[in-house]
Amino acid sequence: MDNAGTFPAVRPRRLRTTAAMRRMVAEHRVHPADLILPAFVREGVDDPVPLGSMPGVAQHSLDSLRKAAGEAAEAGVSGIMLFGVPDEAKKDAIGSPGTDPDGILQRALRAVRAEVGDALVVMSDLCLDEVTDHGHCGVLDAEGRVDNDATLARYAEMARVQAEAGAHVLGPSGMMDGQVGHVRAALDAAGHTDVALLAYTAKFASAFYGPFREAVNSSLTGDRKAYQQDPPNAREALRELAQDLAEGADMVMVKPGLPYLDVLRQVVDASPVPVGAYQISGEYAMVEAAAERGWLDRERAIEETLTSFKRAGADVILTYWATEFAQRWGRERA
Repeated sequence: MDNAGTFPAVRPRRLRTTAAMRRMVAEHRVHPADLILPAFVREGVDDPVPLGSMPGVAQHSLDSLRKAAGEAAEAGVSGIMLFGVPDEAKKDAIGSPGTDPDGILQRALRAVRAEVGDALVVMSDLCLDEVTDHGHCGVLDAEGRVDNDATLARYAEMARVQAEAGAHVLGPSGMMDGQVGHVRAALDAAGHTDVALLAYTAKFASAFYGPFREAVNSSLTGDRKAYQQDPPNAREALRELAQDLAEGADMVMVKPGLPYLDVLRQVVDASPVPVGAYQISGEYAMVEAAAERGWLDRERAIEETLTSFKRAGADVILTYWATEFAQRWGRERA
């Protein structure tokens, strides 16, 4: 056929001509139901404590946490992931606040469940880093190394008190070998068979956690390279995935998000269970800092980064922008 008068006959730009056209043919969309809000609650404060490295994010009081949970539920966000920040004087080598039924995280779980009931999926971080005086994700042996198997025993006890406090989902995040199976067994033995596990399957030893250390008042000395996954390794994530699935993970996750979209895609392709991505503190801080300086369009950057997770296949996204994005989504469609 002679296309001399009409070349080029194929014009993909025809489907980009208007906002309505682009919306109609969009291959991936972010919906509020895809989102989980991470939230920090600090013991001993009456008002939220703003975080300098994460503008717009704060360490909540119990009262402000209740309010934040209610706003998230009203906006259509699906879940909230809670991190407890205990009084510094209560931290010790084994992370006692993590297994105290009256510890700040357990009190927060009860408060949020009382506020929103089942309107949000209430999740809790299951790790020792926020509650130990050394800041590591497990208990240490005599030589100062994280003792994997001794840590599992602490995780089992933490799981029981978090479930009793009302968590729908627990997030074992310490990257200990066998953590999912050990926690699952402990929950089932205690009668908490309906409590689900969101496994931090591929959690990398990343430079992007910096602002999170401020958010949880971290006491960390050294680093976590001996137990978190090494950034150059992708196939290793699939090995972690196979282990977590075999041990009973209900959902799995890749953390951080943006620097590991390739790993996220591989995990999605191999996983029979829902897959999450955590848009972590450093990713949030970079966008906020650049936007503050006028270097990028903040709202467009937020939506673009969230869309990248959906395009890579994520079913759920943990993001500090969850409520803000969901509220804007609702206003635009009102």
